Amino acid sequence: MYAVSVERFEELVEAALAGMPETFTHAMENVAIVVEEAAPGRPLYGLYEGIPLTRRGPMSYGAVMPDRITLYRQTIQAHSHNEEELVAQIRKTVIHEIAHHFGIDDARLDELGWG
Repeated sequence: MYAVSVERFEELVEAALAGMPETFTHAMENVAIVVEEAAPGRPLYGLYEGIPLTRRGPMSYGAVMPDRITLYRQTIQAHSHNEEELVAQIRKTVIHEIAHHFGIDDARLDELGWG
């Protein structure tokens, strides 16, 4: 396990987001990205909760809370042995969860090698 402070972990998440192509980050709508220690009862790296962009319509999407992408610090750290692995896992998790925001499901992510 490779552990860093909460502040450092959040910096690495911000760096992963900054490294995303602007095409994606500019297209993201009404989504919050947060860090929590662990998913209750499940060993998740991350979780997307919300309505994917592909399912939003002008009549069916309004006055809703932001979608939420949660990254789970303890799980990600537990599967990393050094900062390089931690950075790679954070990046992979950010990409995976943002893909869900864009309506890409786990099966397609597996096909693309991001599952």
